[in-house]
Amino acid sequence: MITYEDRRLRTLADQGRWAEVLGRFRRARAAGRVREAGQFGHLLAYGAPPELAARLFDREGAPGGTADVDDHDAGPLWEVLATRHSWRRLALQLGPAPVRRLVLHTRALLGEDLRHGAEPDEEGVPLALEPWEAAGWDERGRVREYLRTGGARRALHSLPAGREGLGPLDLPDRGATVPGLAATRLLDGYAPWARAVCVRGTAPDAVAHLTPARRITGGYLPFGQAYPGLVQAASDTPDAGSAQGRLAVWRVLAAMTGERVVLLPEVRALVARLRCFTWSEPGDELHYLHVAVEDPATGLAWALSGNTPEPGWI
Repeated sequence: MITYEDRRLRTLADQGRWAEVLGRFRRARAAGRVREAGQFGHLLAYGAPPELAARLFDREGAPGGTADVDDHDAGPLWEVLATRHSWRRLALQLGPAPVRRLVLHTRALLGEDLRHGAEPDEEGVPLALEPWEAAGWDERGRVREYLRTGGARRALHSLPAGREGLGPLDLPDRGATVPGLAATRLLDGYAPWARAVCVRGTAPDAVAHLTPARRITGGYLPFGQAYPGLVQAASDTPDAGSAQGRLAVWRVLAAMTGERVVLLPEVRALVARLRCFTWSEPGDELHYLHVAVEDPATGLAWALSGNTPEPGWI
């Protein structure tokens, strides 16, 4: 968090002397002072005019003095920037393709429809939220809320959020898993604290592989209600943003259709037929994810489950 022990920096910001703040960022980053650079970068991304804040990511600085998608303080600098300005104000300012892409998807999460106002996504992910994406959460909780002086607030989307609507269920015996599928490989790397499995069968058949209990408290829910937790699980560290979580969900859905890129009609049909299941675990505390989906068209089911390893992971 920015403490502004450097009174000169605070004065520069208050007076709008952003070019000098940018110079301080570049020197700190080039010298490897990561924390200091992150603080200066946060200040710029949050408060500077878009034409100057975007220069965090340009190539004019000294070697090593330019931010990339990994630079962060309370969150990625590109996400801080994307929460402060519309795409129309940023489009002509942002050069690097990876940054542009993540800013675009952040703006989509915040409600902008950019299907006709920006370059198409390289993987075919739509630049406007699908109805099932928007249904499960309030716009204000989709991206971290950044603070001017550093730090951020983020609503936790644990799944299940509670036991309402869930009931007792006896799990079946563990069946044979289905190896080698791209969707399973993506889910295996989805979050460092979660495990994934794929089976031929139903969602409870998959769940049986991820919990030692034979009787659980669980139930079915619309996929849209599970979506916020899936986005957040894939973006729950300070160097990752909600746009990366959204892209991770779409990659998994594309893989479940058997494709490497998103074919929108196929993904829409998949989401419409998926049966989504969630359950609770005795050790659930702060942030956790227990979700399984079954595809009646293929007879396959995937489950993903885990708890964050310690408080404050997010």
